[in-house]
Amino acid sequence: MPEIPNFPAPGTTTEQEAGLTLRPKFDDGLLAALATDADTGEVLMLAWMDAEALRLSIETREAHFYSRSRRRIWKKGEESGNVLDIVEMRTDCDQDAIWMRVRMRGQKAACHTGHRTCFYRSINLGPQAEAAPDMTRAAVPRIFVPKA
Repeated sequence: MPEIPNFPAPGTTTEQEAGLTLRPKFDDGLLAALATDADTGEVLMLAWMDAEALRLSIETREAHFYSRSRRRIWKKGEESGNVLDIVEMRTDCDQDAIWMRVRMRGQKAACHTGHRTCFYRSINLGPQAEAAPDMTRAAVPRIFVPKA
């Protein structure tokens, strides 16, 4: 598989918004990366990519991210087996975010908590009390119970 070269620096507004050259605009070295289920459209997870994670994702067609807490690249599923195979990858208008349509392998749980999606809670909207808003569990299955 040919290696993807370094990405060109961000260009003018016209180059960013109308051009057909990928010129990712990293904020503090990172850009947001959203993964959705290619078949259902369900939002699975939001993570961060640096240039290397983006390059690896394009080269391998498997989602790679940059872990801010571990301060390293990680391939989704490297430990759990719940790999995200990229079906389609898009960038937004100014190229500072990535959207991936993916299909999951393994147990098909995108979240490290064992849920299908990382977005397994709903924030209760409405009149705000003095305290923080409550949340409820969304109808999102837990596929496995993670090891402590």
